[in-house]
Amino acid sequence: MTIYESLGVRRVINASATLTRLGGSLMPPPVVVAMAEASEAFIDLPELQRKVGERIAELTHNEAAFVTSGAAAGITASVAACIAGTDPALISAFPYLDGIERTEVIVWHSQRNGYDYAARQTGARLVTIGPEESELEEAISTRTACILWFAGAHYARDAMPIEEVVAIAHDRGVPVIVDAAAQVPPISSLWHFTRDVGVDVAIFSGGKGIRGPQSSGLVLGRAVLIDACRANSSPNQTIGRPMKVGKEELAGLLAAVEWSLAQDEAAVIDGYEQSVRLWLDGISGIPGVQAERGYPSEAGQPHGRAIVRFGPDCPLTRDQIVDALWERDPRIAVGVIGDIGIALNPQTLEPGEDAVVLDALRTVLVG
Repeated sequence: MTIYESLGVRRVINASATLTRLGGSLMPPPVVVAMAEASEAFIDLPELQRKVGERIAELTHNEAAFVTSGAAAGITASVAACIAGTDPALISAFPYLDGIERTEVIVWHSQRNGYDYAARQTGARLVTIGPEESELEEAISTRTACILWFAGAHYARDAMPIEEVVAIAHDRGVPVIVDAAAQVPPISSLWHFTRDVGVDVAIFSGGKGIRGPQSSGLVLGRAVLIDACRANSSPNQTIGRPMKVGKEELAGLLAAVEWSLAQDEAAVIDGYEQSVRLWLDGISGIPGVQAERGYPSEAGQPHGRAIVRFGPDCPLTRDQIVDALWERDPRIAVGVIGDIGIALNPQTLEPGEDAVVLDALRTVLVG
């Protein structure tokens, strides 16, 4: 009996996305082995953090890397790094920031989302701007600690392209932080934003496309800011102390990065597209149902999804269909689109689960 069975918790077939509430992603065997091995000995945790960071930086073509307890923790650590650096007096000033001038973080109004709370919890004030270049230039002042930009197609509207942001910010001596939590695939995102675009820090979830521990995140970028992230984080008695990263997560994330870099990404994405075609072919012809390939994914990743909409001729509403799939055993989770649609995402499925999802959806719709 598994731990889930013993607790009466149903498994979920995840055709939605790498959502935290569903457990992120599934770790491949080498990651589980690495975490188990790490659990068998005591070590010097700061030394392990440094060594893991050095190895990940080398693998991802970055100056430096730092492992956090998730991408949101990476935002907190990075903003704290921009505000306080490694100065003990400034580090101890959080969250009131008494005596610190650089306490503002510039963000785009169109990119405001629940994750910017991770920046606000430092005590920093968010300065919200619109899409015009002049608004960014006017917002930058001696109070600006950094600029926070969220990656992904769903955040691109009414925000400046990151290349233009970097050019203006660096001309004024202001660091740029990119939250790229869900931007793997492509795996090249791990160096695209930092090495190719020139941002100062890029942040990724360890438990999404990288397939590492869910409670892990990755901060990549300039060594001076990574050093400051480290100074503002656990095990130091700082604002990041509650965001603890254990030896198991450190080992697991390193193994996940190594595993991800070794995959044939083109073949993986082709497998996703085969699942989408299976769904579209299998749903075709059902009365009141329209299905099409959506591209890119909900986070702007380079693979398709099946977008399914239910019209007046469908005997069930969209919400009834979502609920019926969720109440099965195992549960089936799908994404929600607008008022009448769902999205089927292949990224988080295990082999054969695409057919299970199709059979379940057809059963709900036609019996």
